Amino acid sequence: MDALTLFGLFAVSAMLIFYALEPRGAIYILGFAAACALGSAYGFLQGAWPFGLVEGIWSVVALRRYLQARKGAENAAQ
Repeated sequence: MDALTLFGLFAVSAMLIFYALEPRGAIYILGFAAACALGSAYGFLQGAWPFGLVEGIWSVVALRRYLQARKGAENAAQ
């Protein structure tokens, strides 16, 4: 297994773990967004630009969900 394959395995595994943990708190949504960004980088580095593009979009979507969840938690605390 080369370094790029290990990087991809790490990125996709992190996505799965953070996705499963999302109900526990907004920080896990942020972790999922970061893992999607890593998956996007892997896709582009591998030469599979459609995968890289879709993962990049998922990263942006997850980041927006994190910001909304954080804002909702701040409003609930007031």
